[in-house]
This record gives sequence, structure tokens and C-alpha cells, in this order.
Amino acid sequence: MKKSAKPINKREFPPAKSVEERENQMIALAVDCAEQQLRDGTASSQVICHYLKLGSTKERLEKEIMEEHKELLRAKTEMMNSAKRVEELYSKALDAMREYSGKPAEEDGDY
Repeated sequence: MKKSAKPINKREFPPAKSVEERENQMIALAVDCAEQQLRDGTASSQVICHYLKLGSTKERLEKEIMEEHKELLRAKTEMMNSAKRVEELYSKALDAMREYSGKPAEEDGDY
């Protein structure tokens, strides 16, 4: 492979505040490097295949499915939290009705 005549654009990053931030900086640099190699015609077959795969219909569909799955998990989590809140409200309402009728509220939650 031939060497690139142009130097890779050097990015200046502020010091990372977390491991995740540092990883993101490294990923950005790697993507910049791959882009430069693709532009210069010096990219390895692995780099070329990686970016070809990212542009494939199958990859786009898989990404869309993953996004939908994420939305489904969020909705399920919200439903569970909502059900928990409704259960607490029913419990409080039953306790209030018992107290209003003169019976003490039950402590153990068995009705």
C-alpha cells in the first residue's frame, strides 16, 4: 500500500472526563483515519468492507429493528412504572376508605 502524502487532520480534544468520553474520542479519531484512507485510496479491504456493510439494506433494516426494539423496551418500562403507581394509588385509596369507615389501615398490605 502506498503512504498518504497528506497528513491526517489532527483534532484537538479537551481532556476526557470519563472513560466513555475517551472512547468516543478514540472512535472519532479512528473514523477520521478510515475516512482519510478511503479518500487516499490506501484503505485496507477490511475498512472498505466495513463501510460497505454499513450502507447495505440489511444493515439499515437491522438498525431500524434495533431502534424499534429500544422503543418497545421503553414502552414496557413505562407501563411497568405506571402499573406500580396505579397499584400504590389503589392501596392508598383502600387505606383511606378503611380509615374513613373507622377501621385501621392494614400494615402488611394483605387485604
